[in-house]
Amino acid sequence: MRRWCAVGCALLLVLATAQASADAIVARAAWLEPLEDAWAVSADFEITLSTPIEDALSKGITLFFVLETEVNRSRWYWFDQRVAGSSQTYRLSYNILTRQYRLSAGTLFQNFATLDEALAVLGRVRRRPVLPLAGLSRGNSYSAAVRMRLDLTQLPRPFQASPFASREWNLVADWYRFTVSP
Repeated sequence: MRRWCAVGCALLLVLATAQASADAIVARAAWLEPLEDAWAVSADFEITLSTPIEDALSKGITLFFVLETEVNRSRWYWFDQRVAGSSQTYRLSYNILTRQYRLSAGTLFQNFATLDEALAVLGRVRRRPVLPLAGLSRGNSYSAAVRMRLDLTQLPRPFQASPFASREWNLVADWYRFTVSP
């Protein structure tokens, strides 16, 4: 009986550890706001890197994070209609010579002295255009969702191949869903 209790406790500990590593990116808030010519998404994420990911980053491995956004219009008679969907890739790297972290999106970049500063800026998405202003019509209700994930396909091959490492490297936030009524 004690043996089964010990096995059960060990199993719960493993599941709790797996859940904690799976929740390394958590969406705290998200909203759509109108700009001059487009609807833009803003979101707050809390990003925590596991030790193996931090070690790889400090040794020069570049991490690619993808922000995914989708907007759907509910229809009672059929499947939801997809109004818009977008993705933005952010690149996080560490320069060993200058001892600085670099966060870049497209051709824009910013350097940081600490990893915490870089992760705080990466987790604070503001006014990212998603669809034209005319894409949402008044009187309709829309369902929007946003999430951020580590793109494992852009990692070097040795990090993609190991099934044991994939659990530690699988950083995906659950879809954060919210309703938009223009």
